[in-house]
Amino acid sequence: MEHDNKRRSLLKGVTWRAGGSLSTMILVFIFTGSIEFTLGIGIAEIICKFIFYYLHERIWNAIKWGKE
Repeated sequence: MEHDNKRRSLLKGVTWRAGGSLSTMILVFIFTGSIEFTLGIGIAEIICKFIFYYLHERIWNAIKWGKE
């Protein structure tokens, strides 16, 4: 049975968050015009959402449903 190892889940989390965080930071900058605010929101968002994504990925990896 194939499943993602922890390293792969980690890399998937990093690449997913990079794209998501970039889009969030662009929107924050468009609405606020503040580089400082944009970077603050971006950093907080990267950390929080990366942790949640990794945990979500590991939980789903443990669920047998839908795997062949």
